[in-house]
Amino acid sequence: MANVKPRVKVPKKASKGEIITIKTLISHEMESGQRKDKAGKTIPRQILHTFTCAFNGQEVFSCDMEPAVSANPYLEFDAKVEESGTFVFTWLDDDGSTYTAEAKVAVS
Repeated sequence: MANVKPRVKVPKKASKGEIITIKTLISHEMESGQRKDKAGKTIPRQILHTFTCAFNGQEVFSCDMEPAVSANPYLEFDAKVEESGTFVFTWLDDDGSTYTAEAKVAVS
């Protein structure tokens, strides 16, 4: 799928033990597999089916997405940070593609 672009928003700095809000948005059509093209043929399903977020290698959030999720899915969730590190965000697509993004946070 062309032009799939993940975007993430994570605070650059946080205090030890702070709960921060993380926001993600990824450009993706999220085709449900239920629509038909102009010729009347079913457009094949192609959705992002899994999202995970790991911090310093440990999973902190994950979810499964279904065909009813809208195009360009937006997710917002909180995570508690005890140390500086890197968040790694991963989206898995029906076609086998994997999209990733990273964001660092400095904890003082």
